Amino acid sequence: MSLPPGFLDELRTRLSLSDVVGRKVMWDSHKSNQAKGDMWAPCPFHQEKTASFHVDDRKGYYYCFGCHAKGDAITFVRETENVGFMEAVEILAGEAGMQMPASDPRAREKADRRTQLHEVMELAVQFFRLQLQTGAGSPARQYLAGRGLQDEALARWEIGYAPGGWQALWDHLRGKSVDEDLILAAGLAKPSNRGGKPYDTFRDRIMFPIRDARGRAIAFGGRAMDPDDKAKYLNSPETELFDKGRSLYNHARAREAAGKGAPLIVAEGYMDVIALSEAGFTAAVAPLGTAVTEHQLAHLWRISPEPTIALDGDRAGMAAALRVIDLSLPLIEAGQSLRFAVMPPGQDPDDVIRAAGPPAIAKLLDEAKPMVQLLWQRETEGKSFDSPERKAALDKDLRAAIGRIKDPSIRQHYGEEIRNLRWQLFRMARPQGQGKRGGRFAPRGPAVLSSTKGSALAAADDQFPEALREAVILAGFVTHPTLITQFEGPLEVLDFTGAEHQRLQNALLRHAEADNLRAELEADLGTGPLENLFALRHVQISPPQVSPQNTEKAALCLGEEIQKLQAARGSAREVAEAVQDIDGLADEGLTWRLSQAAEARNSAGRSGNEERGEFEVGPNGARMDKEERNAFDELLNQIGFGQDADKGP
Repeated sequence: MSLPPGFLDELRTRLSLSDVVGRKVMWDSHKSNQAKGDMWAPCPFHQEKTASFHVDDRKGYYYCFGCHAKGDAITFVRETENVGFMEAVEILAGEAGMQMPASDPRAREKADRRTQLHEVMELAVQFFRLQLQTGAGSPARQYLAGRGLQDEALARWEIGYAPGGWQALWDHLRGKSVDEDLILAAGLAKPSNRGGKPYDTFRDRIMFPIRDARGRAIAFGGRAMDPDDKAKYLNSPETELFDKGRSLYNHARAREAAGKGAPLIVAEGYMDVIALSEAGFTAAVAPLGTAVTEHQLAHLWRISPEPTIALDGDRAGMAAALRVIDLSLPLIEAGQSLRFAVMPPGQDPDDVIRAAGPPAIAKLLDEAKPMVQLLWQRETEGKSFDSPERKAALDKDLRAAIGRIKDPSIRQHYGEEIRNLRWQLFRMARPQGQGKRGGRFAPRGPAVLSSTKGSALAAADDQFPEALREAVILAGFVTHPTLITQFEGPLEVLDFTGAEHQRLQNALLRHAEADNLRAELEADLGTGPLENLFALRHVQISPPQVSPQNTEKAALCLGEEIQKLQAARGSAREVAEAVQDIDGLADEGLTWRLSQAAEARNSAGRSGNEERGEFEVGPNGARMDKEERNAFDELLNQIGFGQDADKGP
């Protein structure tokens, strides 16, 4: 709705900013000069002891020298009351005695009708509250007392009781000359299918008034007293006042409490909200009989940038949380998300408070999980990832979920967090002391035994320039970050030597989707590791660095280097295992294993230089350099199969 010219100027003229602000602050009498409209107070927007919040009545402007909050009367009401612009104008206009302009005659008529409906709803609130105090309301009072609600709390929440008769409220309102049309339009009664007198919507129920963001009664929620009633909880039907997908129980109070710094909590039902508020968690709300909607999320984020969803500790509670996640992912923005506090199994917030008191709820709220962790839990809990296909399915589902996030920065950070969680899951799943066995996240191979560390066999393995090959691979991905996704699986499972290479490997996987990978790596690890990496001559002359614009050539080089490193590591594990098996296991099978390991190692390191005849041919045609041949002969002599021993079959 647009405002006519001059309306806001007149509003600001009629109101003193110091009067508006004075409702929320305590003026510092030493610094303030009321005669000049120069007022000082501790800032209402942040915690402080000194008076750094300044109000200039003549200019109609405020400014905090601590947190830099600033604005006029409308801004102040918006910030402290958590309302929108037009709502703030309406509040101030009411205080100034100004009538809000109607956009057209029909709008005026509609506003008048809504006012009448609000009045009818207030009459119903008073009727139900009186009925709770009658003899008919005695069972309801006993139930509420059993839930820990005393008279003061009943009055605070305006809880009432709807009698069991068919037309108790109808007759009461008609007796006050309320039009039948208004009673039906407010959702308080329904027309009879038999053509008789309309009957009450709520009968034999405990009644909870539902108010809008401005505190006006718009609907009711009723809890059945009859345990056999088909609907335990019943809300008003949707009306001109009530849209359950756009409304929140306890909206107005929670908004005000959140404006004063209370954490916003989203519970499941009325009793949870009341229990939380009575326990001191005053910024509590609940959706009304439906899962949280997009409109309700918008309301929540206007109240607080990061509401906490309090989940019942059962399957239904978790299912509701997962629906909220699916709804929220496309809507989250920087500084606008959700957290999730999971109650103990079988309990809701009310149960927790009655069993363990407010500190237990405070602890659960402090431990609330960010949305990304619950997303990860949904995709992994109770599932096995013992095959490449299952791991690939997990990757596909997670990528699809993250892909729904519109904000590119948040999408990137979600990807990094998911990658970290995935890394932890599969690394933690490794059995201790086992070798790598083809699984995508399998453990390292056995270490060389201390008794063989000085042998020529181990020395020959150390002489192979695997660290340089690792450096070429790592530097290649830094220069060509778009290839990380293509080689993500092989990169994840490579066992890099040395702490610095391992840190680079993990950082590459964490920041794979960064817009500026090198900057992210330097922010994460510092400049030292990258400087050391690119200072190596072997790296500088590698194809990915010589041709930084040729991604295809880099991909071929990285694929070849990774394959060679994998083959070399595989042969090293075979040799190490053979060394462990020497005692008591000398047979033809062991000889065959060693020959195959030598062949694999030879193939892994083969290049154009091999054609110069610098290799010897070992058993089964395997080609070895002199160091490898010496190591191989030494092992054969140890187990009785050397050149000086009798040849086996």
